[in-house]
Order: sequence, then C-alpha cells, then structure tokens
Amino acid sequence: MQIVIVSPALADANNGNWQTTRRWQKLLAPAVRARIVRSWPDGSSPGDQAMLALHARKSATSIQAWADARGPHGLAVVLTGTDLYRDIAQDAQARQSLEQAQALVVLHELGTLALPVPLRSKARTVFQSTSARSTLARTARHLRAVMVGHLRDEKDPRTLMQAARLLTPQDGICIDHLGAALDPALGTEARQTALACPFYRWLGGQPHEATRRRIQRAHVLVHASRMEGGAHVVMEAVCSGTPVLASRIPGNVGMLGADYAGYFEPGDPQGLIALLRSCRATQGQPGGLLATLAAQCAQRGLDPLATYADLAFNFYEARLIFPAKGYAVLCPNYRGSTGYGDKFVTDLIGNWIELLKNHGEVRDETHARVQHLLIDEYQDTNHAQYTLVKLLAGE
Repeated sequence: MQIVIVSPALADANNGNWQTTRRWQKLLAPAVRARIVRSWPDGSSPGDQAMLALHARKSATSIQAWADARGPHGLAVVLTGTDLYRDIAQDAQARQSLEQAQALVVLHELGTLALPVPLRSKARTVFQSTSARSTLARTARHLRAVMVGHLRDEKDPRTLMQAARLLTPQDGICIDHLGAALDPALGTEARQTALACPFYRWLGGQPHEATRRRIQRAHVLVHASRMEGGAHVVMEAVCSGTPVLASRIPGNVGMLGADYAGYFEPGDPQGLIALLRSCRATQGQPGGLLATLAAQCAQRGLDPLATYADLAFNFYEARLIFPAKGYAVLCPNYRGSTGYGDKFVTDLIGNWIELLKNHGEVRDETHARVQHLLIDEYQDTNHAQYTLVKLLAGE
C-alpha cells in the first residue's frame, strides 16, 4: 500500500511540522510505503491509496485535488494550531478542507473542542510521540532554561526576551533560545536582548540532533506559544526528562493536563520569570516545583490522559466506551481483562463517572461524539452503571 503525506514544511524548514511528518513516515514504514510531498498530485500520485494532509489551509489545494479526483475516501487532514485557533474561523479554504476530509486528526486531547460540533464525530486524537532519551545529571550551580522554536509571532518569543531582561545576577538563571529568525524584526530583538542581557543567548537555527541534546541538558524547556496544535518539542522535552514551563493555551493544556503546575498566562513575562525563579529556588528539593514538574511530565509521557481521574481507558480507543461512528457500547456483565493491569471494569466505571461529572470539556466532547447508546443486558446494571448511562445521555 502507498500513502502520500502532504506537508508544507519539508526538511529544509527544520521545524516541528517537518519532524512530525518525518516521524510518521518512519512509523508507517513497516506496513506501507509513505512518501512525503509538498503538493499533490505529482508523477507518483496514481499509486497513492490514501492521503494524510498536514494543515487544512496550507495544504488546501492538494486536499481539493484529492477530493475532486477521489472524493473523501482515504483523505485525512491533520490540524495544526494555526488551523484550530485561527484559520478555520476565518479562512474559507481551511473550512472546506474540514468538510472534504473523511477523517480529521488533532494532536492533543482538547483539539476537537475547537472544531464545529457537526464535524467532531470524524475527528481522532493522535498524540505526539518521539524517542526517549536518558535523563542527564544537571549542574546545581545555576538553572538553564531553553526555548525552541523559529522566531515568529505565533511562538511569542518576545515573552521570553522580556522575561530575560528581568533577570539579575542573583537569580542564577541562564536562557538559551534556539530558532531561526523567520521574522527579521524578531531576530533584531533577539540580538538586542542578547547584548543587553548577559544571561540570555540566541543561538539561531540548530540541527535537530543538536537541539535535542540541548533540551536534554536543560533544567526546563520554556514553551511560550500563543497557539499550538500539539507541539512536538513539548513531547521531546518530556521524553528527555526535561520539565516544561508553558503558556496556558489549549494546545499546551491538551498535552500536559489541566492540573499541570508549570503554566503561565500567554504574553506574561512576569509570570514566566516567577516560575523560573521558583524552579531555581527549589532546585534539588524533592518536593520543590522543579521536582513536581518532572514527576508530572514523566507521568504524562506514559499516559497522556493520566491527569483526568487516573483514567485507565484511552478516551478515543476505549474498550468500555468506544465512540466509533457515534455509538457508545456498554457491557455491564463484562468480566474479561481490561488490558490495563489490575484495573477492573468497576474501577473504570468509577473513573468515568468522576471524569464526566467534574471535567466539562471531556463531558462536552463525549456528548458530541455519542449520538446513540446501546446497553447490553440492561436489567443487570447496578447503580454505578446506571449513573454512567445517565451521564453519557446528558442527564
């Protein structure tokens, strides 16, 4: 089988979109031949049996060409942060891409909430992944923070630069900033910040391997974006044992969890510097902020939904509740293995009751996905199962 991955960013861009695209190609390689192109069709297009298109707006021409030639069959559109939080609200081509796709893919657990309600049923969440790296021993002499991302407005590098100007020699904090100046004005500001602040270095664009090594050696990764669809660099930090300080936006909360302790408000350098100082002040302390963030990131890397009531079922591929094609199937008498160690169905039902009662965003998502409820052996339901049915039905 041959599939085509359409990505507006290829190797020369050296950005998160390219890293995601290349990783998907490698993951698919054992099963199918996956080729990456900037636009479609081309000379090899007759052999393509499916298309995975990154960006609803930037890949709209290729998406339209596939739809014209083959209809929606085999067409999946992967939605980025600019798609979810800007383009689909104001760009007709981006909205049309959503309509034309057979499936939509979002990269964090809150992503579907940004979609029009009628289209949420064809969305699936695919969390970012990356290879794990050993957690390195780090110096206690100072705290080193690193921010990775090409300099453009969506990544909000100004918040980091403004925070750097608040540093004093007594803080013991150093900042490395990696990324090419896609916006020349931001490059000028980065150079000026480096001249004015001895604790800030702008290192420009770096090869991917060098970037990963710097993330691995840093005490924290700073991720200040204004909009994200599910940043690859966040998962790279988590899988390197490097905690993250992140702007409180849906794309970050959808990866790190609602109860994560390392958020600052978007565009808030004072909030960012306060977190950096708290990490430095508690450096080496088992109960300090830095240790807390490391533990939360480690758990999140193992279970992307861990912060939601210790869920044992993946929200989108659950065995107890499987919202495929708008149906939820409950089997009250199921006594088999759940596939989650010592978790039993009773435990899972309790988890879901707590989740649906106390987490409105997941409750809304469930109601958007489940239009029909089929209950096997309803006469054998107990009170907990009855409560779950009521919550699933929106009562």
